[in-house]
Amino acid sequence: MKIYTKTGDGGTTALFGGTRVPKHHIRIQSYGTLDELNSWLGMLRDQGLAPRHGDFLLQIQERLFTAGAMLATEPEKAKTKSGKERLQIPKLSPADVEALEGEIDALNDALPPMTHFILPGGHPTVSTCHVARTVCRRAERMTTLLAEHSEVSEVVLAYLNRLSDYLFVLARKLSSEVQAKEIRWIPGKSAE
Repeated sequence: MKIYTKTGDGGTTALFGGTRVPKHHIRIQSYGTLDELNSWLGMLRDQGLAPRHGDFLLQIQERLFTAGAMLATEPEKAKTKSGKERLQIPKLSPADVEALEGEIDALNDALPPMTHFILPGGHPTVSTCHVARTVCRRAERMTTLLAEHSEVSEVVLAYLNRLSDYLFVLARKLSSEVQAKEIRWIPGKSAE
């Protein structure tokens, strides 16, 4: 597979199905932000996490590639007029969302109740997790914008929403594991 094709030199790129769109198209912004998120998750995995976290993040990275493939496929080109699948791409399922929910619940059960908003930071690993969480929220915003203009799988939208929740709880769990102090946000008061 050749890395450079020169077909994008004019500022366009091809979706699955062949349609060319500008590289700033909302569909490209959506799956491009998933790619950025995936890179941050790779950096997070490289922080020497407990195997449970690293293994689960690796599964998430794989699911993000699947979500990206779904977003890179124009709905109009994905099926024939009779409704048969024209393009064979993997799909996310409700079970993928449920897996995130199960992990959120398991991590949250091991944490003290949250009584205040928490400022990101405290340790490089925790901060990396928070950066990934905010990139996930941006990916979700981009994808919901795309959904206003084109069909987007509800499972992808739910997955991104739940993933940002998971990353928040994971950041709290990582703070606990590396013994970093959670800084509570108390408006008008100095950090405690």
